[in-house]
Amino acid sequence: MSQKKELKKSFNSEEENATSIAPGDSIDLHTFHPKDISSVVEEFLKISREAGYREIRIIHGKGIGVQRNIIRKLLKKLPYVKDFYDAPPERGHYGSTIVILKDED
Repeated sequence: MSQKKELKKSFNSEEENATSIAPGDSIDLHTFHPKDISSVVEEFLKISREAGYREIRIIHGKGIGVQRNIIRKLLKKLPYVKDFYDAPPERGHYGSTIVILKDED
């Protein structure tokens, strides 16, 4: 099942934990509805951290910066985020954010 379908099923299911999100080192947000972005990113970062990933690339697109700003506000609040910054040019530049996660305690 694709990452989008898993996430969509997870957030639309009557059972809260009906489908788990697959962890990974990147997520492309282009296919998600803007109102779901914060919850999708938060859940993805949480499960990816638990799976041992420490660097995550969030692909939000360049556009006018709306999704980028939503994501960065969220990242500032999450206690397990160590740092975040624009991706280098070869990894998406300001259309992607690199997130460094803290080690689990």
